Amino acid sequence: MKAGLILVDIQNDYFPGGKMELVCMEEAAQNAGLLLEAFRKKGLPVFHIQHISKRPGSTFFLPYTKGVEIHGSVAPGPHETVIEKSYPNAFRDTELLNSLKRSEVDELVICGAMTHMCVDATTRAAFDVGFRCTVIEDACATRNLEYRGTAVEAAKVQAAFMAALAMPYARISQTRDFIGKLK
Repeated sequence: MKAGLILVDIQNDYFPGGKMELVCMEEAAQNAGLLLEAFRKKGLPVFHIQHISKRPGSTFFLPYTKGVEIHGSVAPGPHETVIEKSYPNAFRDTELLNSLKRSEVDELVICGAMTHMCVDATTRAAFDVGFRCTVIEDACATRNLEYRGTAVEAAKVQAAFMAALAMPYARISQTRDFIGKLK
C-alpha cells in the first residue's frame, strides 16, 4: 500500500479575516501541516487541492484574490502537485485521478475544508473509484450551519459528517495517532 496525502482547500478565505471563516480552521491547518511534514519526511506524494470559484455570484475563492491562495501553513513544495478544482468533488473535471495513478497511490489520507462539503464529496468519490481512505478529523474544519431555522454548531456538523464517512467510506483518525502509525 502506498499512501498519498490530499490537502483539500486549505486556503486563505477560510481563515480569520477571510470571506468564509471556518470554526477551528487554524487548528485544523496546524494539524494538516504536521501531516504534510510527516509525508515529506517519508517521501510520500502530496496533492494540494485548490478551489477556484467560477460560479456566477460566488463570494469567496475568487480568482486572482489573496483569499483563493493556498495558506502559507501548508504551502506546496516545489515537487508537490497542485490540482485546481471548481466543484466540491476534487475528482470532478480535474487531473486528480490521473495524478494519483501516476504516483501509484492506492491509499488516501484526506484533510482540509470544509468537512461537510469538499472533504465529504472528495472522500466519497475516492472510495467510489477504489481508494482506501483515511480522514484526519482534527485536520478538518467546518462552520456553523442553519437548516430550516435550526442552528447546527460546527462541532455537531463535524461529528455528523465523520460518523457518516466512518462506514464504509473511510477510517477516521486523529493527526498524532495517524503519524505514529505512518509507515
